[in-house]
Formats: sequence, C-alpha cells, structure tokens
Amino acid sequence: MVTHDDIVAFLDRLGADGATYEEVSDGLWNVRPAGDLDFGVVVNYSPPVAVLRVKVMELPKDSARQAALGRRLLELNATDLLHGSYGIQDNVVVLTEALELGHLDFEEFLAAYESITLALASHIRELATFREAR
Repeated sequence: MVTHDDIVAFLDRLGADGATYEEVSDGLWNVRPAGDLDFGVVVNYSPPVAVLRVKVMELPKDSARQAALGRRLLELNATDLLHGSYGIQDNVVVLTEALELGHLDFEEFLAAYESITLALASHIRELATFREAR
C-alpha cells in the first residue's frame, strides 16, 4: 500500500513540471499547478484512499441559477470526466477524485491530477457564468 512518503515522492515528481506543494497538516497538501491556473488541488492521504479535491466556486443564491448549474455539473460528469466528479458540499462546488492506495502508482496519481486540472481549466470559464456579481 502507498504510504505518506510515497505521496510526498509523487508530489516531488509533479514539481518536475513546475507544480509546487505545501503540506498544510499531516497527510494534507495544497498543490499549485504550474502556469496561469489560479487554484490549488488539495491532496488528502486518508488510507485506504487518497482524495484529490478542488474548490471550484460557491453556489449562486438564486434557485434558478442553482438548478441550471446543478444540471450542467451533472452533464459534465457524464460527458467530460472519466473518474472524478463535480459535487456540492456546504454550498460550494467541488471537483474530487478518490484513488485506492492498495495498488496506486505514480502514473495513476498523475493521470488523476492531470484529469482534475485539465477539466477545471476547460470548464472554469463556463462555470464562472453561474457566479453572482459581487
């Protein structure tokens, strides 16, 4: 099974492509992708799984906008996401993916990380249209 130190090694390897990370508490890291992406991917080592998670946006207060956003998130789950999914927790839209630690290797970890960052980079402009003006 993959250990805490293995996850650190995976994160170190992401650094070769410019990602940076910080361990904010034991087994919980904030990973900043390289480039112009302005979000962090939280990696949570919680045996028997590791969870990758991104906070996407707060839910709009308007119920019609919430319904339209919810429908669009379900459509994106069905058409654009292979393993991870959009969800809602505490009035926040999140994008998550869980990985079993029993047979996890770097390639699978990298694929999940890239899937999340690519999905969010591709969807963020459209999802931003559901945000309410501040």
